Amino acid sequence: MNPLTLDMYRQSSGISPEELSEWSEEGASPVIPGPLKLYQNLIKLRFKIVFLTGMSEVYKEPRIKNLKAAGYTKWEKLILKGVDNHDRAEVYKSGERKALEEDGYRIRGNMGDQWSDLIGTNTGDRSFKLPNPLYYIP
Repeated sequence: MNPLTLDMYRQSSGISPEELSEWSEEGASPVIPGPLKLYQNLIKLRFKIVFLTGMSEVYKEPRIKNLKAAGYTKWEKLILKGVDNHDRAEVYKSGERKALEEDGYRIRGNMGDQWSDLIGTNTGDRSFKLPNPLYYIP
């Protein structure tokens, strides 16, 4: 995390970056029932699912394990943030969404637990904000 993000994180979460790192390595995040049900319905409708996360690519394997254990077993792409990418979430995610659209994808829905997931460019037809009891990025 860059220093600004680190300070905001400490102020908003009460969890240290080290604790978050350990938790990320475990790959044991609990499933949230509503988004899983939506995902299952979208799979039945043959939507192509793309997961775009600000999680570092260092945690790719635990993230895949966690997604599968939680019931997310099919996806088109899993995009994690490069270790050398220090862009703010809004900038990073806007760039990745733009690249998806340039590759021919149409973004029908965009779901996230932070406003920075949902703002910027190439946000798709609809956006859905989920609550996050763990942390908030202002």
